[in-house]
Amino acid sequence: MTEPMLEMKNIWVKFTPAHRPEVVAVEDASITVQENEFVSLIGPSGCGKSTLLRAAAGLEQPSSGIIKVQGQTVDRPGADRGMVFQAYTLFPWLTVKENIQFALKKTALTSAEKEDRVQQYIRLIGLEGFENSFPNQLSGGMRQRVAIARALVYRPKILLMDEPFGALDAQTRLLMQELLLEVWEKQRSTVLFVTHDVEEAILLSDRILVMTTLPGKIKSEINIDIPRPRRLVEMETSIPFAAYKKQLLELVREEARKSFGYQVSSGVA
Repeated sequence: MTEPMLEMKNIWVKFTPAHRPEVVAVEDASITVQENEFVSLIGPSGCGKSTLLRAAAGLEQPSSGIIKVQGQTVDRPGADRGMVFQAYTLFPWLTVKENIQFALKKTALTSAEKEDRVQQYIRLIGLEGFENSFPNQLSGGMRQRVAIARALVYRPKILLMDEPFGALDAQTRLLMQELLLEVWEKQRSTVLFVTHDVEEAILLSDRILVMTTLPGKIKSEINIDIPRPRRLVEMETSIPFAAYKKQLLELVREEARKSFGYQVSSGVA
């Protein structure tokens, strides 16, 4: 059996806020993501799903446990992992083209190869004609498209996405979900995706992992057996979609009830 693209084994993440007791954000969580698989993490607010994603990116050091990408141990950020945040994180002084090209700065590609690669991804995300626009001249959805292109342009082994559409209005969010599906179907990237939106998770995912309330553990794993290609307007009235939605909402609500009234200022998300 081939190595999984991402393996996180027995991950613990603990924080010690100033003048407060230690907080266990993630407790003994183990997940795998196979090559070309789209896996989503969902759970109640503050359950540690973003913390777990940041650990996969090398942005958060786990207190214990092992993280590997294709068998190679992860202990810092690397070019084998692309990261897309909810905030757009674009350089405001660079154009669309320059923002995307920045990701290729340390590659061995020639100038001509970089130019071809950037133009390919500009076409892929539908921003032809906006190459020379600056981020403040773009809508929120357009800025997030640039962020996705910048994460994909150097062709990482796995794309890590932390609620990338959470700040968008409902209509733009739906369009971005459809765009991501189109890109994924063309490229078959490996994706680990954090969201609080159950419908979004069902639409996008091959598997959904449900986390418990703090401390975050993997509570359930749901395989989404709905044929691709998928479109939400066609899926949302189907019996399988409704069944998955009911099952997932019940799992998340069960955990949310446990944490009702429990708050902690630890920066865990």
